[in-house]
Amino acid sequence: MAQYVGAIDQGTTSTRFMIFDRSGTEIGRHQLEHRQIQPRSGWVEHDAAEIWENTLKTIAVALADTGLAASDLAAIGITNQRETVVLWDSATGTPVAPAIVWQDTRTDYLVAGLDEELLRERTGLPPATYFSAPKIQWLLDHTPGLRDRAVRGEVLFGTVDSWLIWNLTGGALHVTDVTNASRTMLMNLTDLDWDPELLGLFGIPRAMLPEIRSSAEVYGTAGTVLPGVPIAAAIGDQQAALFGQTCFEPGEAKCTYGTGGFLLMNTGTTPVRSSHGLITTVGYRFGDQRPVFALEGSIAACGSAIQWLRDQLGVLDTAGDSETLAGRVDDSAGVCFVPAFSGLFAPYWRPDARAAIVGLSRFHTAAHITRAALEAICYQTRDVVEAMAQDSGTVLDCLQVDGGVTANALCMQLQADILGVPVSRPAVAETTALGAAYAAGLAVGFWASLDDLRANRHEDRRWQPSWTPARRADGITRWRAAIDRSLDWVNLTEEGPR
Repeated sequence: MAQYVGAIDQGTTSTRFMIFDRSGTEIGRHQLEHRQIQPRSGWVEHDAAEIWENTLKTIAVALADTGLAASDLAAIGITNQRETVVLWDSATGTPVAPAIVWQDTRTDYLVAGLDEELLRERTGLPPATYFSAPKIQWLLDHTPGLRDRAVRGEVLFGTVDSWLIWNLTGGALHVTDVTNASRTMLMNLTDLDWDPELLGLFGIPRAMLPEIRSSAEVYGTAGTVLPGVPIAAAIGDQQAALFGQTCFEPGEAKCTYGTGGFLLMNTGTTPVRSSHGLITTVGYRFGDQRPVFALEGSIAACGSAIQWLRDQLGVLDTAGDSETLAGRVDDSAGVCFVPAFSGLFAPYWRPDARAAIVGLSRFHTAAHITRAALEAICYQTRDVVEAMAQDSGTVLDCLQVDGGVTANALCMQLQADILGVPVSRPAVAETTALGAAYAAGLAVGFWASLDDLRANRHEDRRWQPSWTPARRADGITRWRAAIDRSLDWVNLTEEGPR
């Protein structure tokens, strides 16, 4: 009998395959980065073929390194970067254009004229370049003949989960799950199906769209390097982390710090409409059960702010050096860094904003700027936590955290200080992959119930707040002044250079 479950975790910067046992313990993994293609300012692209090739490699190496065979896996789950758009030829499986990544802002002129009330009512989402629909529209508008081919079903659209499932099954399945569909700006939250009016609004043919399924069910079986293994889950990365953190009850929340930052709160089986700049999204759905909804605050830049210091400014050799460098000073000495490289997401939704470092003098060093970057991650999270408390009526007494940035102990201490509540990191930090594995395992009976998953969760470390209320208030005031200075930098009224 198979004793393990696998998870494909396809993220913004890398793809990994992880293997877990019944206790939720990691047995093995392999990870590969893929190229970040930035042909113009504001454009971010991936090569979908490269992502698929890396997926195959990570699976093969992880199995080889652990001495396991495909038959040792009871199922696999897929979790993925959300909103990123892949279009491919339905006959050959060849991508017809670069994948446009969720961070890409080329569609700002399309988004500027959208009806926010309509979109929030139908989809739970505000108009933003973040989501998939305007990216699809842009590709159909700017690639000669592509829309006609899409009408005939010759070109398919999918978020990355759809792309991987299509390839894993040799083109037999063109499906997505409700969590990924809820991020396209095309799915109606009421009936969990593609909305005809929104398809017309964006000029997107229904023939190119995948079938919407639940987050955990056996879609089919894989071929290639996993012959016969059930593909039993697909779930967007942040919803997967919510599930991996075992936030199964309304009011429970987690924050994942990766390339961006994403705070989700379980709101139960009734969607909560936000009036404070958050997103209403599907948290997960299992089989034919009622869907569970979530409030989400999406932050465009967390880990990417540290990457920018490393790659563009050259003040860090590795992302891990940020903790050491920032630790050389006691505070940022009045410097604020607003990392609005792709505009500001929740709760501001200001695509016209751009990154700014304010408060500099001759006194300041790279250490102060780096510490300000860590503080920015935490202040952005606080903004979302405050909005979530206003929308939900629930005040967090502890923030559950995961993701790569949680390895930075100084950043997590700053998060506790800036929030004024404890911050808890689980023993298994890779909760995105774990959540996909949990969903797949539940679908095939590898785990019997949610109680089995709760029993697997153990705390690794907890940070307690140490700032005085006065220091916290001063920092918040300075942060909000810096936000004001980052706004109105981009004119969104016209289509930019192509």
